[in-house]
Amino acid sequence: MLGWTKGFKYTLKNLTKKKVTYDYPNEPMELPDRFRGIQKFYPEKCIVCNQCALICPTDCIQLTGKPHPDPNKKGKIIDTYNINFEICILCDLCTEVCPTEAIVMTNNFELAAYSRDELFKDMKWLDENDTNVREENKT
Repeated sequence: MLGWTKGFKYTLKNLTKKKVTYDYPNEPMELPDRFRGIQKFYPEKCIVCNQCALICPTDCIQLTGKPHPDPNKKGKIIDTYNINFEICILCDLCTEVCPTEAIVMTNNFELAAYSRDELFKDMKWLDENDTNVREENKT
């Protein structure tokens, strides 16, 4: 009988303590400043240097460009930019080598999907991924 009263006393004491859990879907989590989440891509800044695709350790970035339609302008314009988040390890190397900061890391981490095909993101989705962009990366 003594064990039951000890357990009940412990339960009553902990009912009044502050909760340490989050009401996750309704209450956003506080993340560290240097948290590496899903990337955001700015296609207007991209110069198609291909450094992000070359440095990627998992080869999850596919980048293609085409010559500029105006013959007076040099360089390329971006045609496609895709990331396969099924194999992306969010290592932040692609953002470090980008000379124009066309790709930046966000604090967004919610990427759950029912199908692996939904983890393949294109340039349009990455451009619209502007939730939780870090303060230092906002333009």
